[in-house]
Amino acid sequence: MRRTQLYLDEEMGRILAVLSRQKGTTVSELVRESIREKYMSKREVDKVSLARQLSGIWGHREDLTDIDRTIRRLRRGARLKRFGLG
Repeated sequence: MRRTQLYLDEEMGRILAVLSRQKGTTVSELVRESIREKYMSKREVDKVSLARQLSGIWGHREDLTDIDRTIRRLRRGARLKRFGLG
């Protein structure tokens, strides 16, 4: 298990303390339970769908139409900087 420190406002702290006493558990377990319910009950991220959404993220950029030329230009600039010429 990984240790994590959280900062809660006074009201959250009081509510969690009361609930932990009522349920006979720790505040930490209540937080873990909440995280499980909120974030871990959903299915895994659809990586294929995400990749499709991101693939066109720079589609509107006209300066990247010739990607080979763009990469050569970037590498040339980096090379010049490495040799103190750029």
